[in-house]
Amino acid sequence: MSTAYVTCPLCEATCGLAVTLDGATVTEVRGDPDDAFSHGFICPKGASLKALHEDPDRLRRPMVKRDGAWCEASWDEAFAEIHRRLVPLVSEHGPESVAFYLGNPSSHNLGVTLYGRAFYKAVGTHNIYTAGSVDQLPKHYSSGYLFGDPLSIPVPDLDRTEHLLLLGANPLVSNGSLMTVPDAKGRLKAIRSRGGKVVVIDPKRTRTAEAADEHHAIRPGTDALLLFALLRTILHEGLAHLGRLSEHVNGFDELAALAAPFTPQAVAPLTGISATDTTRMARELAGAERAAVYGRIGTTTQEFGTLTSWLVDVLNVVTGNLDREGGAMFPLAAAGQTNSQARQGSSPPKAWRHGRWHSRVRGLPEVMGELPVATLADEILTPGAGQVRALFVVGGNPCLSTPNAQRLGEAVQTLDLMVSLDVYLNETSQHADVILPGPTPLERDHYDVTFTQLSVRNMANWSPAVLATDQPQEWQTMLRLAGIAAGQGPDADVDALDDLMAAQTAAHYQLDPSVAGARRGPARLLDIMLRGGPHDLTLADLEAAPHGVDLGPLAPRVPEVLRTPSGRIELAPEPVTRDVPRLAAALERGPSGSEHLVLIGRRQLSSNNSWMHNLAPLVRGSNTCTAQVHPDDAERLGLRHGDDAVVRSRAGSVTVPVEVTGAVRPGVVSIPHGWGHSGGDTRLRVASAHAGVNTNVLADDLFVDALSGTAALNGIPVTVEPVRREEPSWTG
Repeated sequence: MSTAYVTCPLCEATCGLAVTLDGATVTEVRGDPDDAFSHGFICPKGASLKALHEDPDRLRRPMVKRDGAWCEASWDEAFAEIHRRLVPLVSEHGPESVAFYLGNPSSHNLGVTLYGRAFYKAVGTHNIYTAGSVDQLPKHYSSGYLFGDPLSIPVPDLDRTEHLLLLGANPLVSNGSLMTVPDAKGRLKAIRSRGGKVVVIDPKRTRTAEAADEHHAIRPGTDALLLFALLRTILHEGLAHLGRLSEHVNGFDELAALAAPFTPQAVAPLTGISATDTTRMARELAGAERAAVYGRIGTTTQEFGTLTSWLVDVLNVVTGNLDREGGAMFPLAAAGQTNSQARQGSSPPKAWRHGRWHSRVRGLPEVMGELPVATLADEILTPGAGQVRALFVVGGNPCLSTPNAQRLGEAVQTLDLMVSLDVYLNETSQHADVILPGPTPLERDHYDVTFTQLSVRNMANWSPAVLATDQPQEWQTMLRLAGIAAGQGPDADVDALDDLMAAQTAAHYQLDPSVAGARRGPARLLDIMLRGGPHDLTLADLEAAPHGVDLGPLAPRVPEVLRTPSGRIELAPEPVTRDVPRLAAALERGPSGSEHLVLIGRRQLSSNNSWMHNLAPLVRGSNTCTAQVHPDDAERLGLRHGDDAVVRSRAGSVTVPVEVTGAVRPGVVSIPHGWGHSGGDTRLRVASAHAGVNTNVLADDLFVDALSGTAALNGIPVTVEPVRREEPSWTG
């Protein structure tokens, strides 16, 4: 018997886990009480790591489709098949004929994070799509223009704040999002225990709302109106106080004119929150000694997602709470963070911008190197130069998890080549020609390069692989694919490509790659990145600390964190504020009538998007797929608890069981994201037995945030009607 300590790679909380082993058999997974960050906290997802490792439906060998039937293949055979089909396709149609979709799991995978870019760059296409354009690109867009770097995202200093305003976020269930935080419940409880206040703005009374001091059930999609009313009140009543930020801000004087139309009285009919409550919230936020505003998926997946994301940080600035203890602060990660690297030369940084290229069919803009996935089906289905003919899906299930998913599912079946890097034969990979699986989380090294950059406390934790495997690691797979794309064939020298990656990484940090010694793969790259980082760490330091290294609380970082050409926070950047007139026009439209319903999603503690529903421990209890409606709407529409209803939007319709509950506000329908496991050619026995419905069939790929092109998954207009069951006939 032995115990290994690992960081959970399944969500953003990065909890420390203690994995008990009997030889090579996992006997138990529990929270690590000595973890420097999570202190023993664990959620159902982390506890399911054993079930994920042992899932009999997981793919362990490559799959190649021959004459329409799946066959197991050797790794050499699989790469040879990709080479045989990809090279002539690119030769004839060019690199833009290839697209990539990177799913949520890819950002939790060190090998894919560090080595995927070698493959994408070798192909040379602009057609890169990720799960980020489903749920978070508006935040990157606004941060890029505010602070000069799309990854400079302030997070609430939860351990020291006295007043927390949460919008569209449910961290007690999500464990944080763009905010790495284990035990959110304990941290929010601590705010209240020290006399602070937690206020939740959400159309649904979530678990987080139940734990808060105050909950306001806003109408979906109107968060920008509320935030502008808060800003207008603060400015109009002279409550703004920039503090030390005053010498680091441009554009403050422009805010009053932008906010002028959005009085609490004007927005109240649309938000559903009274002018009195809005005014009081503004005064309490401005008057709190230490406060933070935080918005998440509910704020980014809506029609005005970028404006809402921008206003969250504008409020943090004008109340003097950005970059101060207890406010919204910039983490200082140990590795891989661009805003912690020294500026090169004496000239000002180059201005960050979006829209360096646009999608071929709908002209949607690039943001942070990717195009909105809402237009991927258009790019596949529309003939002409640049038509997407090959798709590589890396750890994602876009035929289930992206807007108008049914149309994308139909589109991928027309491709000349599709390759999935996935451990499951799921709703997307069933359409692939080749599937390349990876090892389980316990069979690979792990370090959270991405989520340490969003952590509420600076920390670092290295998890070496717990169990051996004969499967190639994802980084090796990525380099073999890069070799194919670069013309080196299916048997490219992976070690030589790895050496090239190490040399490029070391050059970026002005180091010699030999500093990492005999290490290879992600361990070598990470060691170089740590040595070039701000905390004077090496990988050996982390190896000597299996419970992680606490690097201390967040500390002020302005102005050194800023990467704008002016070296200041740009409070009113034109690429953001140009959308304000469109929002002001919403005031003229007024609220929709009571006959209209709008759709929102919802988080579930035991779900992680679409890819963990095949684990029996996670599909039980309240983790079910239902349409939640308010009792008033149920009575008006003739809906009964437990019966089926048809929910329709412009894009499609689903039939789903009704759950009548006062937890959602009137006029709202809530269906969780990630369900709809309809069988087909998939091999997901547990998920198929708990199929649910795919809410993304209802998501309208034409209903997007105008600035970022991100699909609006919240606030979708729908109709709901009961499924009429025939009365049984009686015979004598």
